[in-house]
Amino acid sequence: MTKPKGPFTTVSPIVLASGSPRRRELLADLGLEFTVHPSPLEEPAPELNEPPQDYVKRMAELKTLDVARLYTGQTVIGADTIVVLKDRIMGKPKDDAHALEMLTALSGKTHQVITGFCMVMPDGSDITKAVSTDVDMRNSTDEELRAYIATGEPTDKAGAYAIQGVGTFLVTAINGSYTNVVGLPVARILQILLQNSLIKTRQ
Repeated sequence: MTKPKGPFTTVSPIVLASGSPRRRELLADLGLEFTVHPSPLEEPAPELNEPPQDYVKRMAELKTLDVARLYTGQTVIGADTIVVLKDRIMGKPKDDAHALEMLTALSGKTHQVITGFCMVMPDGSDITKAVSTDVDMRNSTDEELRAYIATGEPTDKAGAYAIQGVGTFLVTAINGSYTNVVGLPVARILQILLQNSLIKTRQ
Protein backbone atom coordinates (compact mmCIF):
# COMPACT_ATOMS: atom_id res chain seq x y z
CA MET A 1 0.00 0.00 0.00
CA THR A 2 1.14 3.55 -0.68
CA LYS A 3 1.70 6.10 2.04
CA PRO A 4 -0.89 8.94 1.97
CA LYS A 5 0.51 12.46 1.69
CA GLY A 6 -1.82 14.56 -0.47
CA PRO A 7 -5.12 16.46 -0.05
CA PHE A 8 -7.43 13.49 -0.66
CA THR A 9 -8.09 10.22 1.09
CA THR A 10 -9.47 6.90 -0.12
CA VAL A 11 -13.04 5.98 0.85
CA SER A 12 -13.35 2.75 -1.16
CA PRO A 13 -10.45 0.38 -2.03
CA ILE A 14 -8.62 1.32 -5.24
CA VAL A 15 -6.48 -0.89 -7.47
CA LEU A 16 -4.09 0.53 -10.07
CA ALA A 17 -3.93 -1.91 -12.98
CA SER A 18 -0.57 -0.59 -14.16
CA GLY A 19 3.06 -1.13 -13.28
CA SER A 20 4.03 2.40 -14.38
CA PRO A 21 6.01 4.21 -11.66
CA ARG A 22 4.77 7.49 -13.11
CA ARG A 23 1.09 6.59 -12.76
CA ARG A 24 1.74 5.26 -9.27
CA GLU A 25 3.41 8.52 -8.27
CA LEU A 26 0.61 10.66 -9.71
CA LEU A 27 -2.05 8.82 -7.68
CA ALA A 28 0.09 8.76 -4.55
CA ASP A 29 0.64 12.53 -4.78
CA LEU A 30 -3.12 12.97 -4.38
CA GLY A 31 -2.88 11.19 -1.03
CA LEU A 32 -4.69 8.05 -2.14
CA GLU A 33 -4.01 4.56 -0.86
CA PHE A 34 -4.13 1.87 -3.52
CA THR A 35 -2.95 -1.58 -4.47
CA VAL A 36 -0.82 -2.03 -7.60
CA HIS A 37 -1.68 -5.01 -9.80
CA PRO A 38 -0.46 -4.74 -13.41
CA SER A 39 -2.12 -6.82 -16.10
CA PRO A 40 0.18 -9.42 -17.69
CA LEU A 41 -1.65 -9.25 -21.03
CA GLU A 42 0.32 -8.41 -24.15
CA GLU A 43 -0.87 -5.34 -26.05
CA PRO A 44 -2.08 -6.23 -29.55
CA ALA A 45 -1.24 -3.97 -32.48
CA PRO A 46 -3.83 -1.49 -33.77
CA GLU A 47 -6.40 -2.91 -36.16
CA LEU A 48 -6.38 -1.72 -39.77
CA ASN A 49 -7.58 1.93 -39.92
CA GLU A 50 -8.43 1.89 -36.20
CA PRO A 51 -8.57 5.52 -34.94
CA PRO A 52 -5.90 6.24 -32.30
CA GLN A 53 -8.44 7.19 -29.63
CA ASP A 54 -10.37 3.96 -30.19
CA TYR A 55 -7.17 1.94 -29.99
CA VAL A 56 -5.93 3.50 -26.77
CA LYS A 57 -9.33 3.07 -25.10
CA ARG A 58 -9.42 -0.56 -26.20
CA MET A 59 -5.99 -1.14 -24.66
CA ALA A 60 -7.03 0.52 -21.40
CA GLU A 61 -10.18 -1.59 -21.21
CA LEU A 62 -8.31 -4.78 -22.04
CA LYS A 63 -5.87 -4.36 -19.15
CA THR A 64 -8.33 -2.92 -16.63
CA LEU A 65 -11.05 -5.53 -17.10
CA ASP A 66 -8.44 -8.29 -16.88
CA VAL A 67 -7.44 -7.10 -13.40
CA ALA A 68 -10.93 -6.07 -12.25
CA ARG A 69 -12.20 -9.66 -12.33
CA LEU A 70 -9.84 -10.34 -9.40
CA TYR A 71 -11.09 -7.40 -7.32
CA THR A 72 -14.87 -7.58 -7.09
CA GLY A 73 -16.40 -4.63 -5.27
CA GLN A 74 -13.31 -2.42 -5.64
CA THR A 75 -12.40 0.46 -7.93
CA VAL A 76 -9.89 -0.57 -10.59
CA ILE A 77 -8.08 2.02 -12.71
CA GLY A 78 -6.05 1.18 -15.80
CA ALA A 79 -4.56 3.29 -18.57
CA ASP A 80 -2.61 3.20 -21.80
CA THR A 81 -0.68 6.06 -23.39
CA ILE A 82 0.32 6.51 -27.02
CA VAL A 83 2.02 9.18 -29.09
CA VAL A 84 0.34 10.06 -32.37
CA LEU A 85 1.90 11.94 -35.29
CA LYS A 86 -0.50 12.51 -38.18
CA ASP A 87 -2.50 9.35 -37.32
CA ARG A 88 0.68 7.29 -36.93
CA ILE A 89 0.53 5.54 -33.56
CA MET A 90 3.85 5.35 -31.71
CA GLY A 91 4.20 2.96 -28.83
CA LYS A 92 7.42 2.04 -27.02
CA PRO A 93 10.54 1.69 -29.19
CA LYS A 94 11.80 -1.78 -30.02
CA ASP A 95 15.45 -0.74 -29.84
CA ASP A 96 17.73 2.32 -30.04
CA ALA A 97 17.43 2.55 -33.81
CA HIS A 98 13.63 2.56 -33.54
CA ALA A 99 13.83 5.22 -30.82
CA LEU A 100 15.98 7.42 -33.06
CA GLU A 101 13.56 7.01 -35.94
CA MET A 102 10.64 8.04 -33.70
CA LEU A 103 12.39 11.05 -32.20
CA THR A 104 13.60 12.21 -35.62
CA ALA A 105 10.02 12.06 -36.92
CA LEU A 106 8.74 14.06 -33.93
CA SER A 107 11.50 16.69 -34.02
CA GLY A 108 10.24 20.16 -34.91
CA LYS A 109 6.61 19.04 -35.12
CA THR A 110 3.43 19.02 -33.04
CA HIS A 111 2.07 15.64 -32.03
CA GLN A 112 -0.65 14.33 -29.75
CA VAL A 113 -0.23 12.30 -26.60
CA ILE A 114 -3.40 10.32 -25.97
CA THR A 115 -4.07 8.46 -22.76
CA GLY A 116 -7.01 6.12 -22.59
CA PHE A 117 -8.20 5.17 -19.15
CA CYS A 118 -10.77 2.69 -17.90
CA MET A 119 -12.27 2.74 -14.43
CA VAL A 120 -14.26 -0.22 -13.14
CA MET A 121 -16.52 0.87 -10.29
CA PRO A 122 -17.35 -1.14 -7.15
CA ASP A 123 -20.78 -2.00 -8.61
CA GLY A 124 -19.15 -3.54 -11.70
CA SER A 125 -19.96 -0.73 -14.11
CA ASP A 126 -17.11 0.82 -16.06
CA ILE A 127 -16.15 4.16 -17.57
CA THR A 128 -13.69 4.52 -20.44
CA LYS A 129 -12.37 7.85 -21.72
CA ALA A 130 -9.50 9.18 -23.82
CA VAL A 131 -7.72 12.49 -23.21
CA SER A 132 -5.49 14.16 -25.81
CA THR A 133 -2.73 16.75 -25.31
CA ASP A 134 -0.84 18.58 -28.06
CA VAL A 135 2.93 18.62 -27.61
CA ASP A 136 5.31 20.88 -29.59
CA MET A 137 8.85 19.57 -30.07
CA ARG A 138 11.98 21.61 -30.75
CA ASN A 139 14.22 20.91 -33.71
CA SER A 140 16.86 18.59 -32.25
CA THR A 141 20.03 17.48 -33.99
CA ASP A 142 20.86 13.87 -34.69
CA GLU A 143 23.71 14.10 -32.17
CA GLU A 144 21.37 15.41 -29.46
CA LEU A 145 18.87 12.64 -30.07
CA ARG A 146 21.55 9.95 -30.01
CA ALA A 147 22.94 11.37 -26.76
CA TYR A 148 19.44 11.34 -25.24
CA ILE A 149 18.88 7.74 -26.31
CA ALA A 150 22.21 6.83 -24.68
CA THR A 151 20.75 7.86 -21.31
CA GLY A 152 18.44 4.84 -21.54
CA GLU A 153 15.33 6.88 -20.72
CA PRO A 154 13.50 6.37 -24.07
CA THR A 155 13.55 2.57 -23.79
CA ASP A 156 10.11 2.05 -22.22
CA LYS A 157 8.40 5.32 -23.15
CA ALA A 158 5.69 5.85 -25.76
CA GLY A 159 7.18 7.98 -28.52
CA ALA A 160 10.64 7.32 -27.03
CA TYR A 161 10.69 10.29 -24.63
CA ALA A 162 9.66 11.29 -21.11
CA ILE A 163 8.43 14.84 -20.60
CA GLN A 164 8.96 14.55 -16.83
CA GLY A 165 12.53 13.34 -17.18
CA VAL A 166 15.63 14.15 -19.21
CA GLY A 167 13.41 14.40 -22.29
CA THR A 168 11.95 17.68 -21.08
CA PHE A 169 14.56 19.47 -23.24
CA LEU A 170 12.80 18.16 -26.36
CA VAL A 171 9.51 19.93 -25.60
CA THR A 172 8.85 23.61 -26.30
CA ALA A 173 5.15 23.78 -25.38
CA ILE A 174 2.08 21.73 -24.51
CA ASN A 175 -1.61 22.46 -24.96
CA GLY A 176 -3.72 20.41 -22.57
CA SER A 177 -3.13 18.24 -19.53
CA TYR A 178 0.51 17.86 -18.49
CA THR A 179 -0.18 14.76 -16.38
CA ASN A 180 -1.85 13.20 -19.41
CA VAL A 181 1.51 13.37 -21.20
CA VAL A 182 3.16 11.77 -18.17
CA GLY A 183 0.64 8.93 -18.40
CA LEU A 184 -2.55 9.69 -16.44
CA PRO A 185 -5.08 12.54 -16.85
CA VAL A 186 -5.28 13.22 -13.11
CA ALA A 187 -7.95 15.94 -13.16
CA ARG A 188 -10.40 13.78 -15.15
CA ILE A 189 -9.85 10.73 -12.96
CA LEU A 190 -10.10 12.79 -9.78
CA GLN A 191 -13.41 14.23 -10.95
CA ILE A 192 -14.91 10.76 -11.47
CA LEU A 193 -13.64 9.48 -8.13
CA LEU A 194 -15.09 12.48 -6.27
CA GLN A 195 -18.43 12.39 -8.11
CA ASN A 196 -18.86 8.75 -7.13
CA SER A 197 -17.78 9.35 -3.49
CA LEU A 198 -14.89 6.91 -3.87
CA ILE A 199 -12.48 9.44 -2.37
CA LYS A 200 -12.90 12.57 -0.25
CA THR A 201 -10.95 15.62 0.84
CA ARG A 202 -8.57 14.87 3.70
CA GLN A 203 -9.71 16.49 6.96
